[in-house]
Amino acid sequence: MQSKPLGKRVFSGIQPTGIPHLGNYLGAIRHWVDMQQGNECIFCLVDMHAITVWQDPIQLRSQIIEQAAILMAAGIDPQKHILFNQSAVSAHARMGWIFNCVARIGWMNRMTQFKDKAGKNREAHSAGLYVYPNLMAADILTYQATCVPVGEDQRQHLELTNDIAQKFNHDYQIDFFQEVQGLIPATSARVMNLRDGSKKMSKSDPSEQGRIELLDEDDVIANKIRRAKSDSEPLPSEVEGLENRLEASNLVSIYAVMANQSVDQVLRQFGGQGFSGFKSELADALIQHIRPIREETKRLLADEAHIREMLRMGAKKASAIAEPIVSKVEEIVGFIK
Repeated sequence: MQSKPLGKRVFSGIQPTGIPHLGNYLGAIRHWVDMQQGNECIFCLVDMHAITVWQDPIQLRSQIIEQAAILMAAGIDPQKHILFNQSAVSAHARMGWIFNCVARIGWMNRMTQFKDKAGKNREAHSAGLYVYPNLMAADILTYQATCVPVGEDQRQHLELTNDIAQKFNHDYQIDFFQEVQGLIPATSARVMNLRDGSKKMSKSDPSEQGRIELLDEDDVIANKIRRAKSDSEPLPSEVEGLENRLEASNLVSIYAVMANQSVDQVLRQFGGQGFSGFKSELADALIQHIRPIREETKRLLADEAHIREMLRMGAKKASAIAEPIVSKVEEIVGFIK
């Protein structure tokens, strides 16, 4: 009996630096888990992107294993789909170099994330950080993925991917790459820093108090939420009451996602109350959700050999898809083998 064909080929990547936090989970990882139903999913630990900023080699190797375990603990199934580390598949580097030669410097100069990451000292940063959007395009087009999950901060990279695809087709007079569609989750949570509601929750923030990590113990989660910045006003009963209250809005939004409720429902329940009782309820909701991921991660990390085997298996499956595609691209541009 022939198996039913899967829907879209979805590519998603995450840097194996630091421990994934609540923002990573609610903004991306939980959606990846859902996408596995009915789609062909390729999940990549982008270690080549990671070294655009210097990484300690021992720590990077450890974090690749740890992050693979976290993704599996969260629900990524490496048996049915593909989970691998980017550097294990040479097609990424080969396609990335070709795209460096297709993309224009002016395109790179418009990329806002480089400006944000490099700041005023851009001359001191690596050339890799400058051209990494081309490698990101290669990550996607190496598999001729039809769909990529994107948040607001990734839209520009998806546009660049399609610009590169169109220019390649034009330069070589061939209809090889198709347009890649952005997949925007129906419900997406923008999780902000617990100590500063104007900044996104980030792995790179020097203070761990601003984020909930997926390996945090129960008491650590409770303490971080208790110390999370709020304000002196009680919670409002209507959404309009959250206007210009960044930290309050962030905490309410997190609770809404954790409790599978709308913000309106949360405010009807807690409106008029102070933050003490609400934070306790929020901490409990987070603990109940994160604890099973943390404990399953610990179980998986007890057998590192199994995790490495899952990554090797994923790289083999990824290479089987990527190799014919990148080999054809190399032939198109004139390389011989």
